Amino acid sequence: MTVTIGLKQHIGNPATPIVAQNDRVARGQLIGVCDNLGANIHASCVGRVIEICQKFIKIEMDEEQFEDFVKIKQTDNYLESVREAGIVGCGGAGFPAHVKFATNLDGGVFILNAAECEPIFAHNLRVLEDAPELILRGMGYAMEMTNARTAYIALKPKHTKALAAINAALPHFPKIEIRHLPDIYPAGDERVIIREILGITLPPGGLPKDAGAIVSNVETIKRVAEAIELGKPVITKDFTIAGRLTNAQTGRVFLDAPIGLPIKNFIDQCGGYIHPAGEIVLGGAFTGIRGNENSPITKTIGGIFVAMPLPDDTRDFAILACECGADEARLREIVGDMGGKIISADKCKRMTEINGRWRCDEPGKCPGQAEKILAAKKQGANAVMLGFCED
Repeated sequence: MTVTIGLKQHIGNPATPIVAQNDRVARGQLIGVCDNLGANIHASCVGRVIEICQKFIKIEMDEEQFEDFVKIKQTDNYLESVREAGIVGCGGAGFPAHVKFATNLDGGVFILNAAECEPIFAHNLRVLEDAPELILRGMGYAMEMTNARTAYIALKPKHTKALAAINAALPHFPKIEIRHLPDIYPAGDERVIIREILGITLPPGGLPKDAGAIVSNVETIKRVAEAIELGKPVITKDFTIAGRLTNAQTGRVFLDAPIGLPIKNFIDQCGGYIHPAGEIVLGGAFTGIRGNENSPITKTIGGIFVAMPLPDDTRDFAILACECGADEARLREIVGDMGGKIISADKCKRMTEINGRWRCDEPGKCPGQAEKILAAKKQGANAVMLGFCED
């Protein structure tokens, strides 16, 4: 089997390969390095390098694999361990963690994003249920790196198993508290978390540090703890797979799957497709992108969904896009696949352009769109494709 290790699994510049074709590599070996705004890349298996290009390194896996891994450079500096391990935001954005955690909060708040925001996702909850002390220790390391005075775990009350596991471990971590999130979408958005947990409404484009806080998701903190305690680089990923699959219709969690393996490997482990099956969506159901069986597991992938086939629909469509859901390009892609014609395109009335990017004024608090729908109808649309956080 071949693994494909992307050289740009993060915000910033792609990593530069430091191996050559036909080189033998060990699991955990550093194979790509990056500047400050980037992340190191490591081999996720034992094998031989068979291809190198600007976008990826391909490794042919040996038949025999080992659980052992090459440890990162030993250091007493937590931030340096995070950088060496190549940790990025595992929730999808991929921001280099060593850059985020270099922020001095000067006594502010560190917040663990445990919203498990996207439908069907369950891998972060599973980690909280099975290894709460690992995550709490990781939060402690993050607090020390960022000079945070206290920390909150942002979690929905309906996730009772995770709440029980965390509560049982909390007495050993007096600076960490649980704070409840409402059961809304997108509860895991950083600005929603800051608003609901701290009572501060950040403007479009505002960052948690503007509120004296840093937000990081569960798996990112898991990787921080592993790097500091075990010297483990980022070579595996947690995710949920679901949809039109024989043994995963309501979701199946994979923990510590090797980065770079093709998605088909996990589709096969779930018993294969239920036919008819539609596209493969990588990421969340609301914000994911189209993939295929050869798409590799990356540091940022959180979900794999096999959808129903799209219906044939040749009507005239209006598009209404929002930051909280599918963007305009994705909506156009779906309409095109159905055979529809797009005659108008607009955005949620709360969208504001900030530095060339359209942002929502109040994520999770969707206004009525009646005037937008009526305007689209006047232009001749008889169907609407939208991507909002609420109806």
